[in-house]
Amino acid sequence: MFAIVDIAGFQEKVAQGDTLEVPRIVSKDGQKLTLDRVLLVVNGDNITFGMPLLSGATVEAEILGNTRGEKIRVVKAHKRKRYRRVHGHRQQMMKIQIGKISV
Repeated sequence: MFAIVDIAGFQEKVAQGDTLEVPRIVSKDGQKLTLDRVLLVVNGDNITFGMPLLSGATVEAEILGNTRGEKIRVVKAHKRKRYRRVHGHRQQMMKIQIGKISV
């Protein structure tokens, strides 16, 4: 059984017991999280999908901890003017573990 869930604007394919990194929503470790923006649930041969969301379907998850994503370098330059600026950015992420998927 797996589901496709919209988490902070990103669609993720999740199954029970999966661990994944998503953009930070809340920041308490060990806190339970209920994801209600479920787009699709597949249970064996039974496929249930919403247009665009499934009403009543939820995915429960537990927050394992907060991390930071990979460093992204942003470069700004003006040609022929000796103007160069480099900025770095690391996105705040959280690690979650998927629990129960219910339709």
